[in-house]
Amino acid sequence: MKKFVSSGMLVIIAVALATSIVVALLPVMEPQGIQFWVIARPQYDSYVERVARWNRERPETPLTLLHLNDSAAERRMLSGFLSGTPMADMLEVHEGIYRKAFLGPVEQIGFLDITERLHAEGLYAQINEPSFSTMTSRGRIFGLPHDVHPVLLGYRADLVEAAGIDVSQIETWDDYFRVMRPLMVDRDGDGRPDRYLLNLSELMSSQIAMLILQNDGEFFDEADEPVFANERNARTLAKIMTWIVGPERVTIEVSETSAGNRQQLDGLVVGSLMPDWMLAGRKLENPRLAGKVKLMPLPAFERGGRRTSVWGGSMVGINKRSAHIEACWEMAKYLYTSAEVAEKTWRTASILSPVKAFWSEPFYHEPDPFYCGQRVGSLVIEAAPHVPQRSSSPYANNAYARIGSVAMALRAYAERHGVYDVDGLAPEALRLLRAEQDSLQKLMLRNVFLAGEI
Repeated sequence: MKKFVSSGMLVIIAVALATSIVVALLPVMEPQGIQFWVIARPQYDSYVERVARWNRERPETPLTLLHLNDSAAERRMLSGFLSGTPMADMLEVHEGIYRKAFLGPVEQIGFLDITERLHAEGLYAQINEPSFSTMTSRGRIFGLPHDVHPVLLGYRADLVEAAGIDVSQIETWDDYFRVMRPLMVDRDGDGRPDRYLLNLSELMSSQIAMLILQNDGEFFDEADEPVFANERNARTLAKIMTWIVGPERVTIEVSETSAGNRQQLDGLVVGSLMPDWMLAGRKLENPRLAGKVKLMPLPAFERGGRRTSVWGGSMVGINKRSAHIEACWEMAKYLYTSAEVAEKTWRTASILSPVKAFWSEPFYHEPDPFYCGQRVGSLVIEAAPHVPQRSSSPYANNAYARIGSVAMALRAYAERHGVYDVDGLAPEALRLLRAEQDSLQKLMLRNVFLAGEI
């Protein structure tokens, strides 16, 4: 035996056998009642008290609330849906995760179809309609939206007002850059502005996709076919690129780091794209900005155009194999239609509930000293009904990433050829979009689960 196996290897084998026996003999704790996985810590904290109340009032169906990170929740969700391994009865996950459950035929989606329940109980009409879009696949709804996530523009009010700039003159992005241009000064004589007008670069694919959505851009059609290689998207990308590159550049990227917080405080950028969830984060991460920032609707791409967009989103879904379907449905409503939870979520995370009846609650309309006394919730609520529809395609994240690749390639093209106008950049943007769309289409055709559906 020693001729073939070293003494060290024998020790390893012995330890492995011993630990395997110990693990096999450990008592298995079977989960009792409803298992509910939540990935966002603020939401988890908002639910703890109400879940405890549920457990006191409904001891026959107790609920266990678990906080998982993104990757663990995604792996366990997909494993449960695809192979039937044990998983939660309820899941609250974001769109980057739950859309992946829509990869197969609609009858094989692991989430419970709640379409009829929503309409029969009148819940659909009570919730902000665009918020259902990413959880609606092939006409069926598989989750309750947790949020709306409209986007506003946060700007350095102290700098703007000291310069005598009137933001009421701003309706479009062209207006914004024209009216704010006096703030781009070069005080140290190095040939570069000491500040820029917007926090944006070609590397920020999420923000670029969000701006394309604002301008009524399409990524997928009703059959979930990719259609982002179109003239409108190409011109929107070309427009954005004129802000990012060239002699008239007005944007710079400021990261969400301690160094970026210092640059924000120093006024390197005047404006930032801010979804509701970012409003509370800014207070925690950069408290010295208090009283220096105000919010306004996003400038539109065209006069009369959309003055907001959407960035992110979560839902609660029910595992259709759960033994507690009815209790899960009642718990989902117990949490998502609770004014108490809505208030706690707003105060801790500045996340707006999609339940429209709550929008008149006083807590949404209190002045916020950090944002110069503005009634921040009122501004968010005003934008909420106008957030754009989005695709529920499981390939949406792939499409957004490819938009980022196009943006980087388009900047390189602009610099290489010295082309910095929309008409000059739009044809190249369309060519790049077509190449990326063809590549994504080939990837999608490899999905045997969707054969015959796309």
